[in-house]
Amino acid sequence: MTIIAVIINGSAGSGHDDEQATSLREKFAAHGMQARVTLASSGDEMIAAARAALDEGLQIVVAGGGDGTINAVASVIAGTGVAFGVLPMGTLNHFAKDVGIPLLLDEAIATIASGARKQVDVGEVNDKIFLNNSSLGLYPDIVRDREKQQNRLGRGKWLAALWATLGALRRYPFISVRLSLDDGTDHARRTPFVFIGNNAYIMQGFSIGARAALDGGKLSLYVAQRPGRLALLRLGWSALCGRLAQERDFDVLSTEKMEIDTRHKRIRVATDGEVTVMLTPLRYRIRPGALSVIVPS
Repeated sequence: MTIIAVIINGSAGSGHDDEQATSLREKFAAHGMQARVTLASSGDEMIAAARAALDEGLQIVVAGGGDGTINAVASVIAGTGVAFGVLPMGTLNHFAKDVGIPLLLDEAIATIASGARKQVDVGEVNDKIFLNNSSLGLYPDIVRDREKQQNRLGRGKWLAALWATLGALRRYPFISVRLSLDDGTDHARRTPFVFIGNNAYIMQGFSIGARAALDGGKLSLYVAQRPGRLALLRLGWSALCGRLAQERDFDVLSTEKMEIDTRHKRIRVATDGEVTVMLTPLRYRIRPGALSVIVPS
């Protein structure tokens, strides 16, 4: 029986408890796999569990939770050649959707047991990886404010996010950035946000916000050119209508590596929804095929 490590975010949502762990062991056992389930309560515990699995020589490590959990475990697995399984147990599950993993738990488990390995790219900024995207400006501010409201006021995630977004739009800070791409070009912008994707995001039609492939070997870069609040709302409306690619005040660039410099020595950076304070300049790069993900055959 194949032994695998299964690392679950024990603090995400409901039902991720000892009973859930027992159920997961039984489901994997039905596929001939012995699952060593860890219920982790923090990112540090997830990372420690992934490292312990590598030290033991296990060849399959599975992460169960939202995109933040998937990122934490993948940060250890990337570049090792060990197979990475995903159980989409979060709210949005962007990575699982884009790589083609079934969202139903039983089907995701069956995929890990009998699927194929696919090499996908990983983005990186100042040695911190991201599977989906990284951003500067409005979004990290919204996440920081949302977490404060959840912790201090006890608001639910979505209500806190709404108030945090309204607060960010009221403050509406701009950042001045210089983008130095690998083709030798520099782009100076004053903008409310910079968005960097691991591979290209679809910018037209009803699939906007998804990615057609995660093995193109490129970072995608999206920058709004000094829009006011109304212009930013128009960008949002264009996104909802699938017409963002046609916006004149919206840069879409592609690169394998780049530097982003600002006037600040430190800046908040979001990676897959987690916010970290980083030293500038920010050094981004793509790591082609760095993660071996188990996907449907």
